[in-house]
Amino acid sequence: MGNWRLRLASIIGTVAVFVLSLWINQEVFTHSEFVRGVNWIYLPSGVRLFATLLLGVDGAIGLLAASWLVDFLYFFPDDPMRSIAGGIIATVAPYAVYRIAREQYGLQASLANLTPKRLLVLALAFSVANPLLTNIWLMLCGNTTNIGERFFAMFVGDLSGAVIVLYTMKALLPLIPRPGSAKT
Repeated sequence: MGNWRLRLASIIGTVAVFVLSLWINQEVFTHSEFVRGVNWIYLPSGVRLFATLLLGVDGAIGLLAASWLVDFLYFFPDDPMRSIAGGIIATVAPYAVYRIAREQYGLQASLANLTPKRLLVLALAFSVANPLLTNIWLMLCGNTTNIGERFFAMFVGDLSGAVIVLYTMKALLPLIPRPGSAKT
């Protein structure tokens, strides 16, 4: 498969997995919603972080596309500025953590060098960055209602979702056969 095909498959796969995680989250954790799109357990945040850690730029592009898709069609269909900004913020926060992981930990594509402690540090960094950027944007738009509670709910939801997804995927990645390693 050509490099561009693999990259396109990574992007499309990221979109599909993100949308699926959003659907699962809304079906399973409906009762944990603080406000629309902010849950006490938010699996899509874990997918955001995992996709960027595993796929880098391709994961970020897929997240941007997926975020815009759900923001424009579901969360904020009547607010294009919020949809545009929301998609960008939802992509910038995990991508920034990915860049930090590359610099600080020498991130490998297999995530093999991400210890449980490092995963937790990255999950915490993302869980602060995402609600911080979101709330800064909302403040700039004049929305300061329940800002402390909203930040805390987003932090908890992002952290719980990230920890669940990251540790699950970290445990499952070694079980996936690598291309060319199949025994004949």
